[in-house]
Amino acid sequence: MSNRKSREIRLKSRPAGMVSPENFELAEVTLPAPGPGQVLVRNSYMTVDPYMRGRMMDRQSYVPPFQIGEALTGGAVGQVVEAGPGAQFQVGDHVQSFGGWREAFVANGPELMTQKIDPIPGVGIQSYLGSLGMPGMTAYAGLLRIGEFKPEDSVFVSAASGAVGAVVCQIAKAKGSKRVVGSAGSDEKCAWLKQIGCDEAINYKTCGDLHAAVARAFPDGIGVYFDNVGGAHLEAALGNMRQFGRLAECGMIEQYNATEPPPGPRNMILTVGLSLTIRGFIVSNHYDMAPDFMRDMAAWIKAGKMTWKETIYDGIERAPEAFIGLFKGENFGKMLVRVGPDTAV
Repeated sequence: MSNRKSREIRLKSRPAGMVSPENFELAEVTLPAPGPGQVLVRNSYMTVDPYMRGRMMDRQSYVPPFQIGEALTGGAVGQVVEAGPGAQFQVGDHVQSFGGWREAFVANGPELMTQKIDPIPGVGIQSYLGSLGMPGMTAYAGLLRIGEFKPEDSVFVSAASGAVGAVVCQIAKAKGSKRVVGSAGSDEKCAWLKQIGCDEAINYKTCGDLHAAVARAFPDGIGVYFDNVGGAHLEAALGNMRQFGRLAECGMIEQYNATEPPPGPRNMILTVGLSLTIRGFIVSNHYDMAPDFMRDMAAWIKAGKMTWKETIYDGIERAPEAFIGLFKGENFGKMLVRVGPDTAV
């Protein structure tokens, strides 16, 4: 088959402070036909995630930094449209990959693929980048293993209307928690949190004193705090924990674009007197839980106990806009970019 054209988003420069459109560039490449063991995948959707901000910095971390002039990598779902001899995947297979910010790419079968997708009936393929993918798995491992959730625990979730937070809230309710409270940045998001089972929702932009608002929401204290934000939310949670409470540190988006180290929580001394456990985690260290996660999620979806929101931008050229929108709270649920059709032609 003749060579194909594909567009991709590359990192043009490393951001200082808030990321901007000038840090990215759109480029067109020509893709060769796949060779032995290779497949050509046309992406349908790609994800933008807050952790990618850290990869734009030239520093050592749990994943290598993005390189200037190269296409950004990240989660994507798509379909195999061409396969070389001996390839692991067949034409028409839906696949989940780290093919990233590209319309299409050629790769060895197992090189960038995480798994072949057999979609749950009625669930869009893009959901395997959200509630059925890495964000959902993050929620599952973070609440159940890191937070050591028990049904008697009251649960506080920051950024609760986001891709991870919404799943945390619903898992907690499905597992029997009698009190789940989430924070979000608009009345619309807070209303939706109540629709999916939260007992209360805090609009952190309008509540005034966040510490006082959390105290009112948890008169008996917090058993598990699932942290996606850090900063003021972490301080408010620390100030309202129960004895032996657990804090699962998933992310601190409030600090990702900081140009100087922000001040730490002023009340860390409470960890001593209350015998608190604070534990950070990276989801890739907990994929042994994946079979249980998929089994439970399928059951919760069937039982009507799991739902989610998605914000979708159209076109690979809008990926930087979608990414920047994460840090402005412009997403409702999982932020995605639709880069191609759902099926091969």
